[in-house]
Amino acid sequence: MSSPDPATARALIIDGIGRRGFLRAAAAVTAATAGATLIGATPAMAATPSSVPDSPLQPDSGPIDGDHYLPSTPDAVRWGYVPAIGATPSLRIASGETVTIDTVSHEGILEDQGRDPVAYFGRHDVAEDGVLTDAVAIARDYARTPRNFDVDGPHVITGPVFVEGAQPGDVLKVETLSAVPRVPYGVVSSRHGKGALARTADGAPAGITIGEVMPPVATDGRATKDPLRYGNVSVFTSVREGKDGSAVGVMPFGSGGEVAFPLQPFMGTMGVAHTTAASETAPELNSIPPTLGGGNIDIRLLGPDSAFYLPVHGEGALFYVGDPHLSMGDGEVALTALEGSLRATFRLTVCKPGSGDAPSVAYHYPFAETPDAWVPIGLSDPDGSANGQGNDLDVAMRRAVVNALDFLEHDQGMDRPTAYAYLSAAANFTVSQVVDRTVGVHGVISKSHFR
Repeated sequence: MSSPDPATARALIIDGIGRRGFLRAAAAVTAATAGATLIGATPAMAATPSSVPDSPLQPDSGPIDGDHYLPSTPDAVRWGYVPAIGATPSLRIASGETVTIDTVSHEGILEDQGRDPVAYFGRHDVAEDGVLTDAVAIARDYARTPRNFDVDGPHVITGPVFVEGAQPGDVLKVETLSAVPRVPYGVVSSRHGKGALARTADGAPAGITIGEVMPPVATDGRATKDPLRYGNVSVFTSVREGKDGSAVGVMPFGSGGEVAFPLQPFMGTMGVAHTTAASETAPELNSIPPTLGGGNIDIRLLGPDSAFYLPVHGEGALFYVGDPHLSMGDGEVALTALEGSLRATFRLTVCKPGSGDAPSVAYHYPFAETPDAWVPIGLSDPDGSANGQGNDLDVAMRRAVVNALDFLEHDQGMDRPTAYAYLSAAANFTVSQVVDRTVGVHGVISKSHFR
């Protein structure tokens, strides 16, 4: 009897053990043959390559690979804020389990876009059935999501997820197993006079002239206090199949010109509850600035196959996600990345002190890792203070270097002077983003340099 072809064999296996069982078995074989690459690694599902979805990944439709599933229903999201310690969980899971989360982009639903995604995307030739129903529900639910456009963060935050066994002093290891675009489009926006070339109260910021401010000063109508007349600029970007079969974002310009660039989906915001409620009138932190609990970290390396280590500050960790990106350049200079809703699957694992399952730095500061590199992180003002975050890139750079030195000394056994010299000779330090009030720098230390 002849053996079935690979595709037929795969279908027969899935029919017998289910899709999730097949993925776990395939991952286990891959891990056994290739070896683990991440600190304290456990077998992971294969990362899903960027592709153009045939139709929108609506809630409860299409492949859902995690042990658990969390859709972004209006009662499971916070719009513009992240959970505080003690917040009511949207889901409870055991350490080491996986969860698939449908995330919703804020682009197309914000006030300066009309808070009506069907109408907004319809102006860009997206049919009503091409708009995500959970985005529509969130935008229309004024009772659960009252908004102050001038104050609230823009991000739709989903969660939190309570991870059994997580206690203050632990680390939550967040492995991104897949990140799949839910729709074939996204938006890049510059708003609120923010970004690398933003106007200041005194006019032009240091280093540029008023004529070099972006968006152009002439379009700034903030004095009207009407979000639809703020002069904000949103660039609709379609997603299509590129020459090599992978997905690309396409921006038209001029008379028939266009620029196409590869997608690199990742979650801009992944965090754990970092602080208790500040007051009855300000119970939770704004979603914009990243903190010691992670949050709006905006590091584009944190896509599939990455690990993000977060110090736990409250029982259950209370993991949350938001700000899904289809792609982003380092720096995120115009304020947003190519924002677009993603379906992402994560493995959440509690790491205990002394276990060796997490970098030592991660017990007090966020730290990241890819199969090829260790990624120490520095933030300019990560304590989560409300209002007036310090945004000095020099501070973020220094902290990234210190965290890199601590990792090389305590985890790799290098003496500190040699580690300092090595970082200068062979490591790269990159601006993560300059737009989140608290700005960030991250280092990239190649694993191939070490035995």
